[in-house]
Amino acid sequence: MKFGVVVFPGSNCDHDTYHVISKVLGQPVDFIWHKDERIDGYDAIILPGGFSYGDYLRTGAIARFSPVMRSVKGFAASGGLVLGICNGFQILCEAGLLPGTLLRNRDLKFICEHVNVRVERTDTPFTVSYRKGQVLSIPIAHGDGNYFCDIDTLRELESDGRIIFRYCDARGEATDAANPNGSLANIAGICNRERNVVGLMPHPERASESLLGSNDGRLLFLSLATSLSEMLKLRA
Repeated sequence: MKFGVVVFPGSNCDHDTYHVISKVLGQPVDFIWHKDERIDGYDAIILPGGFSYGDYLRTGAIARFSPVMRSVKGFAASGGLVLGICNGFQILCEAGLLPGTLLRNRDLKFICEHVNVRVERTDTPFTVSYRKGQVLSIPIAHGDGNYFCDIDTLRELESDGRIIFRYCDARGEATDAANPNGSLANIAGICNRERNVVGLMPHPERASESLLGSNDGRLLFLSLATSLSEMLKLRA
C-alpha cells in the first residue's frame, strides 16, 4: 500500500502526518505538491492540517481550486480513501466532498488544547480499530472549527450514521461544556455516504505516540492501514 500527503502553500502538519505513516506505521508515503495532477499509484490520500493560502478569503476556499483537488475528487469517486485533518477537513467541505462548512469558533479565539472525542461509528475504513463509544484524547488547533450545516443535512448525517466523532467530556457525554468550538451537535468528524471520505478537526497525527501525551490517534491510521490491506487482498 502507498499513502500520499498533499502539501498546499501553508500546510504545517504535512511532516507530522508523513512521520506517523512512515515511522509509526512503517508504510510507504510520498508528499504530493498541490500543483500535481497525477496521483496514480496511491491507495490513500491525506489532506493535512495547516493554513492553506494563509486562510485568505475563507479557510480552504482557495485550496479547493488547486490542480490536485480535481484528481482527489476523481480518486474519491472511484472509491479511493481520502482523509482530511483540520484544514484538510475544511478543504473537503469547500470542495463539496463533504457537506457543511467550518465557521469561526464561537468565542472567536484560536484554540490549541487536548479535547475528548467520542467514537460514534466503527464501520468506516478509518475507525475499524476503535470501539464504539470509546473516548479519545486528541488535540485540536484551529480558529475555524465550528461545524455547521442546515437542518436537513444534519438529519441526513444522523440517519445515515455519518457522524463518526463527537466532542465529549471524560465520561463520554456530548455536553455543550465539552464542545470547544460550538460545532453543531458536537460534531468533530464526519464521512461521506460511501464512507471512503472522512474529515475531522482534531489532529490524530499529534496523538500517535505516547511521548506526545496520547497515542489515541494512532488507531485511526492503523484502521486506515488495516482497511487498505483488506481491500488490496480482495483486488489480488
